[in-house]
Amino acid sequence: MKVSVSRLGFGAAPIGNLYREISDEEAFGAVEAAWQTGVRYFDTAPHYGLGLSERRLGVALRGRPRSEYVISTKVGRLLEPFDGEGQDTEGFAVPAHFRRVRDYSADGVKRSLESSLERLGTDRVEIVYIHDPDEYWEEAVSQAYPALEELRSQGVVDAIGVGMNQWEMPERFVRETDIDVVMLAGRYTLLEQTALTTFLPLCEERGVSVVACGVFNSGLLSRAVVPDAAKYNYEDAPSELVERARSIAAVCERHGVTLPQVAIQFAFGHPAVVSVVIGSRTAEQMHGNAAYFSAAIPAELWDDLRSEGLLGAEVPTP
Repeated sequence: MKVSVSRLGFGAAPIGNLYREISDEEAFGAVEAAWQTGVRYFDTAPHYGLGLSERRLGVALRGRPRSEYVISTKVGRLLEPFDGEGQDTEGFAVPAHFRRVRDYSADGVKRSLESSLERLGTDRVEIVYIHDPDEYWEEAVSQAYPALEELRSQGVVDAIGVGMNQWEMPERFVRETDIDVVMLAGRYTLLEQTALTTFLPLCEERGVSVVACGVFNSGLLSRAVVPDAAKYNYEDAPSELVERARSIAAVCERHGVTLPQVAIQFAFGHPAVVSVVIGSRTAEQMHGNAAYFSAAIPAELWDDLRSEGLLGAEVPTP
């Protein structure tokens, strides 16, 4: 990938009021903390808070040297004005003044990107992902991708890719198109390595970069002590996964580190992974994530995880 991104990236879904409302000051503080800790890659999307994430991120980054940071946003969910009442129904605590329209057409891609640039208050973004085209493969590959490829060839964007919660369709994109990067959520983590068998080796072979996100598996790996009511893939975690996470946490504790510290660094063991993006809603949370990222992990920990059957022998580690 032509774009150089910081190893730790800032996920801007939380500043779009993911699950609960936060103030502008909290959102701006989270971005400021990210900058202070060396983050120079910021990921957002129209989907996040019906545009609120992009607007807040744009304000928070305003005045900083534009050449010093990278922004990625996404296409596929076009925002249209909506007169409905009440709150958004897709996880964000925002008024339903817009509605998401799935649109992976060439025109939809260009309209979506233009609107994103306006909300962000910038004239360019470096990376654009096709966002969650799970049920829209034909339209995404025949229209969205060529439109992005054209924008890349014109120099409007530097890199194009796909962002999904699965690895199977991204693997098809890697095989059948000339994308630069995949944002992979949740499928290559300390708990789950389903992307390792074919997807990650193919990315390495084709020179496609991987940005790992969802490395806490929606919360199951986010605390040193795993609670009974932990979440996995946005739902209540099955008891067997809770127990597995607790077994991993026990190994971490023996080595003087914590489960989230190890979880945030695990993905870097694979050479295709160039960045790990973590969502942060406040400055305190961002500083905590940065501390997890920079903690020293003893090499012996990985050996113990393997010997206890908690990590496969074939899994590369940092």
